Amino acid sequence: MDQPNPRHATRTPDVVTEVPVGALLAADSPRTVQVDESHAQALAQSGRTLPPLLVHRPTMRIIDGTHRLRAAVLRGQDTVGVTYFDGSAEDAFVLSVEANISHGLPLTHAERTAAALRILRSHPEWSDRGIARRTGLAGKTVGALRRREVPGPAPPGRVGQDGRVRPADPVRGRETAARLMAGRPTASLRQIAREAGIAPSTVRDVRRRMGAGADPVPAAQRRSGTTPAPAPPPVPARVRGQPLPARVRGQPLPARVRGQPLPALVGSLCKDPLLRLSDAGRLLLRMLDLQVSGLRQWERIVAAIPPYRVETAAAAAAQCAQDWQELSEELRRRASAHTPA
Repeated sequence: MDQPNPRHATRTPDVVTEVPVGALLAADSPRTVQVDESHAQALAQSGRTLPPLLVHRPTMRIIDGTHRLRAAVLRGQDTVGVTYFDGSAEDAFVLSVEANISHGLPLTHAERTAAALRILRSHPEWSDRGIARRTGLAGKTVGALRRREVPGPAPPGRVGQDGRVRPADPVRGRETAARLMAGRPTASLRQIAREAGIAPSTVRDVRRRMGAGADPVPAAQRRSGTTPAPAPPPVPARVRGQPLPARVRGQPLPARVRGQPLPALVGSLCKDPLLRLSDAGRLLLRMLDLQVSGLRQWERIVAAIPPYRVETAAAAAAQCAQDWQELSEELRRRASAHTPA
């Protein structure tokens, strides 16, 4: 259900209907002992008019008022006043727990714990504090009960006491919003918020951070979540664009290209008319020229990548490196095939 409080959604407390006592079924109550006879006797002998019972209309099962029904029977009444609740059986149980917490005989700690566990299973999207308020337990107690007794993947969001949906993992919600906005920059804030399971105000903050080139997740939130693995130490590498060693992957480089830096090699290829006259040749020259241009702006490129895109950019660069290496090996195989013995 979308509403965190079913009482306000489908209950009509102002309409009281007289119902035969025999038409009502026993309550689906969190109590271990359904009826305390001494309490029912006290109500019957009080002489005062008792409030109407709350009944689940689809099943005619009592939600709140088991002792009042027993008192009416002890008084010899044939009918009793009821108000109806038209929601689901799961929501009817939540109302029963709330009613037993707020008035009447108090529930034991074991009964409140059992009720919280049942609500966790029927409403996993509800927040720990929301369930705690309905069951008379502490929020930390409900959280520990969720982790221990309700295994499985957590729902993407939790419904708080104010009815707003908040992500179970705020870091994941912000990262999801950042991915959605990067792929669909024209989508509205509300649409992104709905798909990411976060508030529109949070989406607005994510967009502001992305526009400033910052991580969409504040440092404090990321520290409170899973601690990322430490980055490996940088691997010493040759100066970018400088000549390769005399042998690459065990294969010697030809003497005519050995010791030449990348700009010189690309400049030599650009002078070849056969490459310039074919579409594929021009494509290769443009790719190589772009590589040379990128080397001159390496630091600017690295600085321009947002922190939350670093891993993706690194994977793309690694894939490009592998593809270039495969192209190099294919060209060298072709050169070997055309070289006389």
